[in-house]
Amino acid sequence: MYNLVCIGNPVYDEIITPYVRTEGRVLSGCSTNACLAARKLGLPRVGFVGCIGRDREARFRREMTQYGVDIRGMKVVSSTGGFRLIYDDRGDRTLDVLGVSEEIHLEDVPREFLDSRVILFGPILGEVSVETISFIRGHSKAELFLDPQGFVREIGPKGRIREVGDLSKTKALCGLVDIIKPNEHEARLMVDHEDPFVAVRLLAEWGAELAIVTLAERGSIIAKGRNMVRIHAYETLAKDPTGAGDTYAGAFITKYLEGSDLYHCGLFASAAASIKVENTGPDFVLDIGEVNRRMKVLAGD
Repeated sequence: MYNLVCIGNPVYDEIITPYVRTEGRVLSGCSTNACLAARKLGLPRVGFVGCIGRDREARFRREMTQYGVDIRGMKVVSSTGGFRLIYDDRGDRTLDVLGVSEEIHLEDVPREFLDSRVILFGPILGEVSVETISFIRGHSKAELFLDPQGFVREIGPKGRIREVGDLSKTKALCGLVDIIKPNEHEARLMVDHEDPFVAVRLLAEWGAELAIVTLAERGSIIAKGRNMVRIHAYETLAKDPTGAGDTYAGAFITKYLEGSDLYHCGLFASAAASIKVENTGPDFVLDIGEVNRRMKVLAGD
């Protein structure tokens, strides 16, 4: 049995922040970053499903397998997805499309991957359908975790990404998954409400057993039923926020599968995300000892 399988296309991004400018394109993507975080933190048997272009197949294979991710679900296609991300001094960003890959179909998911404790869906631009999630819901005993960023994005004029909400799709997704984790901006669009505390409550009421809304430097909120847990962020210099929420997801799942309570899962995830924002790209040290140290600071120990 696998512990975690992540489904969603990888991307190779150009990233520009007030502190960092990448030389060329670096590996990223929700499912990719979640896989890597979980493996770096010691979670065994992690699998990946997604489409990569022939131009970056060898590089992607090398970057994923060096961390022990099972990429038998990798599908080689004609093009690789990617964005140019530009952050301003407030942390707001624009995303311009550099490449679009292909949709992920049910036949792309190895049958053995359905035998997993958790399956994470992390689409980056609509490559995973509601129907695919519904099928896997009916054919796997795994707990389903959704990062919905790819469901609220569409390509606007001149290739710039714009975000859109759809209440009916939000409710359908909440009814299919066990855990849903948008960031604050995505949650606002998904539930059509400005208050993240209201948003997380609605996501839980609409069917998700757990709802998490991440708030960048303000931490995160976790809701289970009518109970809410507030998690603070570890104070650090956020040189590059790209992938912080994905790392949060991978770390949260790692701690969750240990049987930890939601508070400590959230602290662990927040601590791990604080290390990600200090770095750019996949090749950084995510040391579990340092994550635990930051977790204790957040807990006030």
